[in-house]
Amino acid sequence: MHNVIIIGSGCAGNTAAIYTARASLRPLVIGGLEPGGQLSITSEVENFPGFPEGVLGPQLVENMKLQAEKFGAEFRHGTVDEAILTERPFRLKIDGAWVETRTLIVASGASARWLGLPNEQKLIGKGVSSCATCDGFFYREKEIMVVGGGDSAMEEANFLTRFGKRVTLVHRRDQFRASKIMLDRAVANPKIDMILNTVVDEIYDITQGSVTGVRLRNLVSGEVYDRAVDGFFVAIGHIPNTKFLNNQITLDEDGYIVSQGGARTNITGVFHAGDVQDRTYRQAITASGAGCMAAMEAERFLEAEGH
Repeated sequence: MHNVIIIGSGCAGNTAAIYTARASLRPLVIGGLEPGGQLSITSEVENFPGFPEGVLGPQLVENMKLQAEKFGAEFRHGTVDEAILTERPFRLKIDGAWVETRTLIVASGASARWLGLPNEQKLIGKGVSSCATCDGFFYREKEIMVVGGGDSAMEEANFLTRFGKRVTLVHRRDQFRASKIMLDRAVANPKIDMILNTVVDEIYDITQGSVTGVRLRNLVSGEVYDRAVDGFFVAIGHIPNTKFLNNQITLDEDGYIVSQGGARTNITGVFHAGDVQDRTYRQAITASGAGCMAAMEAERFLEAEGH
């Protein structure tokens, strides 16, 4: 019987592990679908407090893991196949084996939607990104491209004009899902160009180890042509990793956990942390803060029950 099981090993899960381990609760951390979270595919992180020279994303999450292990946290590779949260203790099936826990912290994150292009994954952190706030700074006076047609794409494009020489927004249709105010703001920005009815067929250049350009295809005319870019941002949304919960926790229409205040979910003893609930900020520091909140909630809950 575990006191705390934490699902996810990104900033939220690792911070929750540090706090619960320091409270002598000996948490079990399940690595999840993306061990280390989205920072594991991020190169330089310059906006996490305490690192004036910046820090590599994988190194940051590894440091958090080591810190949690120092205080007694246990880390296990694997994913949760099934969860039974309708009765206590909660039961989780992890790679075929069942475990039980008095409390659960869901910090399973949200995965960025990608275009699925052959070179896309190979160039993540080398010019391909899904986070303008994280990586925009690296493209000062550079050519930047953003793919998407919703509010996120408009927000990212506008934000990136602070850095880039020019931002080109590519959308597969001539109509946008974005709200009028967000679209109007992007259209009015003199540093944003829009290419409509167009998709990206390929990203260059694997041989150089960085983004140098893209191949575009107009869906109306069929024209195919290349465009030089230095930074390529995919802004087509995120997918919260909540499928394994099987709707036992209240989710919104997009699958994000609906908070019941603080770090609480609709199930007593189950708490949330990080991008699995946060569709607004999605930063390493906010995820870590959420992990702290969930850990403190779990600790107080167990203390009230006499554990």
